[in-house]
Amino acid sequence: MNAAFSLPFALPGDDDLIGAALALPGGSAALPADQQAQLARAVAGLDLTALVVRAESAPAAEMGRLYEHWLQAHGAEMQAAGAWHNLGVARMRSGNPAAAVLAFREALALRPDLAEAALQIGAALEAAGQPDAALAAWRRAVPAAEARAKIHKQMGRLLEVRGKLGASVDELRAALLIEPDEPDVQQHLIHNRQRIAAWPPLDLAVPGLGADAAALHCGPLAALALFDDPARQAQVCADWIARKVPPALRLLAPPRGYRHDRIRVGYLSSDFCRHAMSFLIAELLERHDRHSFEIFGYCSSPEDGSDIRDRVVAAFDQYVRIHEMSDDEAAARIRADEIDILVDLNGLTKGARLGVLRWKPAPVQITYLGYIGPVPLPELDYFLCDAITVPPTEEAAYQPKPLRIEGCYQANDGHRPVLPEVSRASEGLPAAGFVYCCASHHYKVTEEMFSAWCQIVSAVDGSVLWLVDDNPESRAALGARWQTAGLAADRLIFAPRVDPDRYRARLALADLFLDTSPYNAGTIASDALRMGLPIVTLLGRAFSARMAASLLTAVGLPECIARDLQDYMARAIALGTNTAFHARIKAHLAGDVWARTLGDAAGFTLRMEAALRSVHLLP
Repeated sequence: MNAAFSLPFALPGDDDLIGAALALPGGSAALPADQQAQLARAVAGLDLTALVVRAESAPAAEMGRLYEHWLQAHGAEMQAAGAWHNLGVARMRSGNPAAAVLAFREALALRPDLAEAALQIGAALEAAGQPDAALAAWRRAVPAAEARAKIHKQMGRLLEVRGKLGASVDELRAALLIEPDEPDVQQHLIHNRQRIAAWPPLDLAVPGLGADAAALHCGPLAALALFDDPARQAQVCADWIARKVPPALRLLAPPRGYRHDRIRVGYLSSDFCRHAMSFLIAELLERHDRHSFEIFGYCSSPEDGSDIRDRVVAAFDQYVRIHEMSDDEAAARIRADEIDILVDLNGLTKGARLGVLRWKPAPVQITYLGYIGPVPLPELDYFLCDAITVPPTEEAAYQPKPLRIEGCYQANDGHRPVLPEVSRASEGLPAAGFVYCCASHHYKVTEEMFSAWCQIVSAVDGSVLWLVDDNPESRAALGARWQTAGLAADRLIFAPRVDPDRYRARLALADLFLDTSPYNAGTIASDALRMGLPIVTLLGRAFSARMAASLLTAVGLPECIARDLQDYMARAIALGTNTAFHARIKAHLAGDVWARTLGDAAGFTLRMEAALRSVHLLP
């Protein structure tokens, strides 16, 4: 409790007078008056570091005298707060708590934020027989619970933005320990725990806040990786929408639509930039039949100067920047443009403009591609999917109503990218041996799935697992579990983040992509297949757990779709050990199968337009 501040600096050369005084049997108090004054001048001449070093080894009484001498000359200086604190510690050790209180008060006068002095003054008052005064001093030093919770929340938010996820988790949990009923804090804490592989992510260690209660507030993105149950995902999303997006004052669009020579389709997004969505949808926008459709873009994306942004913007017949518009202003603009079908490309992802959709500025509103789960916003009419991602048996769990496109739901850009030269050596991979990989974010990796990966690699001699280096905390957590599973550290390899072209090129260096579940790879899975990299996926119930199955079905590889976890592991092990099996799958992808199926943007555009025509309203 009575700890003095210590500064770890080297001891300066001895001062004979100070050393001699400390060595006296009775201490410096035994010196005559003239030498006392001489000693005071010598002590005053020390800098604070040297003073602390000399005082640390002195008995309590002598420690106090050294600080008193020094403070006579420097006591009003800001740096003296530490010296006043240490004088208080010395007086406490000497059994004089009343005098210690005075020293601690001087320290706090210079440094009100000196928490240790605030703590010590209460202890000194208690020791001096003033318990009520001690309690009052401590209460003054401690912010109100509401203020402490706000501070923890703000620190957690900023640490998350800066990528300091472990520290953010600590601050957010501290906020919940004060105010557990905070849905937004629960949401960020759960998702950050997913991101750093702190499993199970719903185990928040907050008294009174169980996993089931926390799960309701986990947020839309976390829900996709937590639950393979569209109804439960819908419950989480409905809770989030109710808290975040109030209804608009009225609905703007005429319920029976407009009559135009061409169907006016508006695409609404914050991701018309260097984002996975734009890489998928660019050619669709370019290929729309302009005899039948007029294409509008409503953009709240950052101006990142990228080639893909320029391409997407150029593909619109009418381009409207709504970044600076309020939701009601943007909705009014869409209504004024008499959009027949508004396609929202965000859903419940970052940057979504759900407030625009709540005004119902178009008579038909569809959500597509951005969020691959239920979006229970009453003003949305349809959710674009396919027969595999949302089978009829699960349709009732989804809101809005599923609108199935023929074939695979996912748009793709068929243009051949120009990729850099890469090699296993350049990417830190072994020259020989089977390379399993997963390029998905770590929040999609569950404890059960990672355990399966460990078993797969254990069963295939010489194999390695190649993951993206997502963040330092998850890398450490996954590495620790890897070694606990008895696997050598050099068989787990982390790939640094790179630009999109190099990321695609290096996918071809792996032998098999191990998909995550219940949140599959989407764009990444399509990229892997395009690069000739086979995928093993686990078919689940929710859209998010069936994306890769839809892609694999499209390219003609149903044998890579597992029905349960044991089947998933068996298929992955078989591909790693059966050379002929693996060669056959690779050969299937080596030709033009991707270009003829997923990469057939012309064919996809026709199927997309057929779906849009099927829901177009006419007055």
